[in-house]
Amino acid sequence: MAITILPPTVEDVDLSALNSDIDAMSMDSDGGVDLATDKASRPSKRPRLVEGTNITSGIVTPGEVVTDDPQWMRGHGTYTNPLSTSIIATVAGNVQKTNKLLSVQPLRARYTPEIGDLVVGRIVEVQSRRWKVDVAAPLLAQLPLSAINLPGGILRRRTSADELQIRTFFSEGDLVVAEVQTVHSDGAASLHTRSLKYGKLRNGVFLAVTGTGGSGVSSSSVKGGVGPGAGSMSASSTGGVVRSRRQVWTVNTANGGGDVDVILGVNGYIWISKHADGTASASSTTDNVSITRLEEIVSSSIYSSQNDDIAPQTRREIGRLAQCIRVLVQGGVRVDEETVMGAYEASLQVDLEVGDEDDDDDRRKEGREYLEGDKARRILELVLEGK
Repeated sequence: MAITILPPTVEDVDLSALNSDIDAMSMDSDGGVDLATDKASRPSKRPRLVEGTNITSGIVTPGEVVTDDPQWMRGHGTYTNPLSTSIIATVAGNVQKTNKLLSVQPLRARYTPEIGDLVVGRIVEVQSRRWKVDVAAPLLAQLPLSAINLPGGILRRRTSADELQIRTFFSEGDLVVAEVQTVHSDGAASLHTRSLKYGKLRNGVFLAVTGTGGSGVSSSSVKGGVGPGAGSMSASSTGGVVRSRRQVWTVNTANGGGDVDVILGVNGYIWISKHADGTASASSTTDNVSITRLEEIVSSSIYSSQNDDIAPQTRREIGRLAQCIRVLVQGGVRVDEETVMGAYEASLQVDLEVGDEDDDDDRRKEGREYLEGDKARRILELVLEGK
């Protein structure tokens, strides 16, 4: 980046007044200096940069001039024309000032991986020793074969037979929950699923909410979805998933829905599914089995693509939670455990406010999971009041 050095500026001063002051301060003794003979005034300091001078406020659009002041430095989201000193925005967003550095924070941006992030991703490519995973980042993340639990023990060496059976663990289109282990110099992330709480996702519904900057919310029913059309949602907002909050928890739903698991990926991918206590069921039947055998039994359930039977009550509560997250994103509210649970409880309260005259109408009761219009506005009011 070229740096232009500007000459110091000289302010206009009254020379007559300056000369009178210098005459009063002149020295007449031997060895003194007569300052009155010096007609040139010393250049003043460069005026300090006034905060917000000639800077576009609010939201800027690509190609819009942020400032013409040459004393500002360009940051991310901006560029400078070689023929001028103007700083021009390259993305749509808000202008941020850090000392003399100007940058534009985009309204919508891709997810930037960081070590330790819990993410939900989709397998898009299977290679010889690794999987390529879409985690809503600029580059596809990779999940090495050595970073997963294989049947037979966590410390077993990976052989050529495992490479031939790589599709039996994950194949194209599968959804996985993993943790970011390494971030490379080019920005690509390496994932791992060595913990038993990670692995393949099933028995639920998938939603996509931008984790950085905020964008639309969308969801789609996947292999193991709770029903046809359960994920046909789209919206536009500035919400997103909050980092550094609890991202996996179990909701004890109402109306006989049982327990439902919610996974909020930092990358903005969300998974809501029926709670499956696989570890407890395995331990109850394998009390006298060795640790290696127990690891093999648990791993076989993790990589299974067979979905369990989901009761209609559980399907309705999964759909209700998905609708609550949609309401939050449409209202521009950040998505975390507190807001999701607040929206879910608010939706139950809205159902009670409907009245008891519809309790005998089964169709009305089945349609209460549709949270739009006045219901959505009421839920947002209750959530914001509870903060």
